[in-house]
Amino acid sequence: MKGVLLVNLGSPDSPTPKDVKPYLDEFLMDERVIDAPKWLRTILVRGIILQTRPKKSAAAYKKIWWEEGSPLIVISERFLHKVRSKTDLPVALGMRYGSGSIEEGLKELSAKGVDDVLLVPLYPHYAMSSYETVVVKTLEVQQDKFPHMGITTLPAFYKTPGYIKVLADSIQDYLKDFQYDHVLFSYHGIPERHIRKSDPTRFHCKIDGKCCSVNSIAHNSCYRHQCYDTTERIIQTLGLPREKVSSSFQSRLAGDPWLKPYTDYEFKRLAEEGKTRLAVITPAFVSDCLETLEEIAMEGKEEFLEAGGSEYIHIPCLNDREDWVALMGEWIDQWAETDALPV
Repeated sequence: MKGVLLVNLGSPDSPTPKDVKPYLDEFLMDERVIDAPKWLRTILVRGIILQTRPKKSAAAYKKIWWEEGSPLIVISERFLHKVRSKTDLPVALGMRYGSGSIEEGLKELSAKGVDDVLLVPLYPHYAMSSYETVVVKTLEVQQDKFPHMGITTLPAFYKTPGYIKVLADSIQDYLKDFQYDHVLFSYHGIPERHIRKSDPTRFHCKIDGKCCSVNSIAHNSCYRHQCYDTTERIIQTLGLPREKVSSSFQSRLAGDPWLKPYTDYEFKRLAEEGKTRLAVITPAFVSDCLETLEEIAMEGKEEFLEAGGSEYIHIPCLNDREDWVALMGEWIDQWAETDALPV
């Protein structure tokens, strides 16, 4: 019997240091997030970061927390319920970190008789710290707890025509009433070394401004290429003026070179260049969360206006838009009927 497991990032149980700390510990101790040897990762995370970060992060979560709970969790659950209405297959939800785990999602499906699972990492792009860690964790849990289950994984869907259309339509809905000077595509940042580690050729990804435009098998797992490709496809779909569109990367940690240009630097640069009306879209996420609602919609706006900007909008993620729900339903039913996955 077939079933579906949707997996998103996860969230602390509450916007308090007490609940944020174990969440950050699980997240940052993931070897695909901070890919240092375990002894060094333990010193960095538990000896340094967790001594101060939970209080700061809790304050940020408190700014965006909804009455119903964590925005990411609430949005994910709304999406789950709507997707269930589009298919006859059992559909469950799991989180990579925090409560509502991947194991709980697989347990729910197993109890319904499911032994053939479509795993849907809710990330459009491939990155070892997002998409890959979901796949690896799910397979670990499956092999340990549910060996009778088969797992089929939905590929990174950043360039599928259906997804591009839904993303483009969502952007257009906000741009049609906003006379922008510039549109900034802000993707979640990752360390440059993650790009090189994910390169199966071990030589293609040089991050030199050229490699992403030279066709290679490395693009199947190159987050940087996939982000720029998403921007390009939206430019073409919407007919956006190229001189008014750019891409950047947010949410970096100190210490290592991360993908550039940095979003916060771009806020200042664009404002200083006279681009005073800015629209920002965050396509690395399908659900609004701390990184979009606080870092971009709140902090980003403040940074841009302080640098000289005059008007700023954050375009929401796809969340539980009806066309996004319908597309996921189509993908699920296509797999249910033919085993085919979107390409």
